[in-house]
Amino acid sequence: MAGAAYTRTLLKVSGEALMGEGSYGIDAATLAAVASQIKNVQALGTQMAVVVGGGNIFRGTEASAAGMDRATADYAGMLATIINALALQDALEKAGLAVRTQAAIAVQQVAEPYIRRRAIRHLEKGRVVLFAAGTGNPYMTTDTAAALRAIEIGAQVLLMSKNRVDGVYEADPRKQPGARRFEVLSYLEAINRRLEVMDSTALSLCMENDLPIIVFDIAAPEGIMQAVRGERIGTFVGNRETVLAPA
Repeated sequence: MAGAAYTRTLLKVSGEALMGEGSYGIDAATLAAVASQIKNVQALGTQMAVVVGGGNIFRGTEASAAGMDRATADYAGMLATIINALALQDALEKAGLAVRTQAAIAVQQVAEPYIRRRAIRHLEKGRVVLFAAGTGNPYMTTDTAAALRAIEIGAQVLLMSKNRVDGVYEADPRKQPGARRFEVLSYLEAINRRLEVMDSTALSLCMENDLPIIVFDIAAPEGIMQAVRGERIGTFVGNRETVLAPA
């Protein structure tokens, strides 16, 4: 097994990615596959933190559009991310890993409060750290939480797993079959072209702090491992010249 290219990483798992082939909820096989890959990553000596989304259960922006107060809807979405974090925690523990879940809102019966120094200490002790409830603030996405937490803990790369999308494309490949995937994408190009890497706040945070991003499909059997080993997978977003995949 090839060695790791990074010693500390943060993985963003969207709520949609946890649905697997379903249209709602949590797919047990997907959870187990993610847990297995994280276990293999840790075997390489890489410290792993995870930010989980909640879109498979509740989406604050959609509820807000339907008339719900935006702040209330966003807090409900934070609770959805805690449900996903607990499910992933269970899968990781069943795989034999030590796990700590930290939440950005107070849920002391099920998770620790988010404390940066404690999170780093957990990582140094070989524990997987799950960050739930986003940043703890409404109007902020879990993409922004992933970028923020990655920078705070000193992660060397942000791994953005997607659901049935193997990278960043010029256009939606499901609507435009000829659209090409970017092998490498510069921060500025992603922002200027409004490409769906992550929200603009999160992308700007990564650019300002020179945090590279790897966008890949969560369903790839060894996707997390490939990214951590520095192998070519998905789209690398960073301070590099943009490169399109061959047509």
